[in-house]
Amino acid sequence: MSANLSAVFYLISGVLFILALRGLSSPETSRQGNLFGIIGMIIAISVTFLSVGNFSSGFIYVIVILLIGGAIGAFIAYKIPMTAMPELVAGFHSLVGLAAVFVAIAAFINPGAFNLGLPGNIKLASLIEMSIGAAVGAITFSGSVIAFLKLQGIMSGAPITFKGQHLLNALILISIIVLAYMLCLTQSSNLFWILIAISFLIGFLIIIPIGGADMPVVISMLNSYSGWAAAGIGFTLENTALIITGALVGSSGAILSYIMCKGMNRSFFNVILGGFGGTDQVSTNQNKEQKPVKSGNADDAAFLMKNASSVIIVPGYGMAVAQAQHALREMVDTLKKNGIKVSYAIHPVAGRMPGHMNVLLAEANVPYDEVFELEEINNDFANADVAFVIGANDVTNPVAKTDPQSPIYGMPVLDVEKCKSVLFVKRSLSPGYAGIDNDLFYKENTLMLFADAKKMTEDITKNL
Repeated sequence: MSANLSAVFYLISGVLFILALRGLSSPETSRQGNLFGIIGMIIAISVTFLSVGNFSSGFIYVIVILLIGGAIGAFIAYKIPMTAMPELVAGFHSLVGLAAVFVAIAAFINPGAFNLGLPGNIKLASLIEMSIGAAVGAITFSGSVIAFLKLQGIMSGAPITFKGQHLLNALILISIIVLAYMLCLTQSSNLFWILIAISFLIGFLIIIPIGGADMPVVISMLNSYSGWAAAGIGFTLENTALIITGALVGSSGAILSYIMCKGMNRSFFNVILGGFGGTDQVSTNQNKEQKPVKSGNADDAAFLMKNASSVIIVPGYGMAVAQAQHALREMVDTLKKNGIKVSYAIHPVAGRMPGHMNVLLAEANVPYDEVFELEEINNDFANADVAFVIGANDVTNPVAKTDPQSPIYGMPVLDVEKCKSVLFVKRSLSPGYAGIDNDLFYKENTLMLFADAKKMTEDITKNL
């Protein structure tokens, strides 16, 4: 395939990627956006293969490996439950970063294969590009691995901090810049390997101080990093599609991180540098046993809802774990048949990744016009009769507004305590992912429903 024709098809794939992002910005058009992205990627991969021209015997191995990797990816994506989707995203981000590192290594060891010059005499611009791609890719890989371990529960979700942590991070970042500069001057292979090694280290150190409540922001941040890594390698390979795709992913991930930081009252630059989430967690549950808790059952919850004129549903990660979204939809349909107004309140960081609750509700065919973001619905809680909190915890915790020592202090939360009655579905009084107790459990207007979210919702529907 000629260079001009390849450029045209790469441009078409780039336009499809832009349309994909536009489609994914709304639940109504998300399926169409996904389709545009799939078509764009098929075009980009096909053109890349056809542009090689010389189909040597080694090319067969590439196709075989591609088919094996594609089959593994398809199998994982098909089998993965929605509750594990954040871990899957973090895992895929790590592979993008690692791929960028491998391409940079291949280009450095054998620059002639990429038309970048000869070993020890690589073009300066190409050396800068592969240094950036390798460093950002290594940071993305190790950071995503830590995010995966935290989300999977293999590693504690609590912030891991130590004295002088920020100073060490700053020194390592400066070292990366100095090493990249020295690499461009000397083209020393030793400096190249050291650059990659300390980039892996800083990725690890950036993510460990980030607390569990802030993990959705980390996911979008790592998404941005993976895009910039791909774009840097795209320049090295002089691949237009890779540059466009990487830039789109990098910029959209950065914008999403910024929006989420504003929604959580966090500093964007602290997120980028991994400097937030390390607040000392002062426990607010020391006297938990002495606090009175009102508990009820499905019959109590059904009685309150029957006599309500408006109900606001607040879904959280507990709903995802119990796979209760379909049972919830059935309960809501029953309420609406009784003339009760029902709406859903979504916090921007409910769940473990951006849009987690929206995806679950869409899976249960919840009408989009009944789903509202925090800033759209927060004022409505004061006028609602019942708030039905199903598995949400940190995003409803009033201490975010009252306790300066809390790790979630300053984060906007859903004002569910302002409702006349709060029904809180939870297995126990255990703290949420941020590791702190929820004062909402002990409010006078809160009725705790201790049970599996799906079973409790089904029992409420039967009683309705």
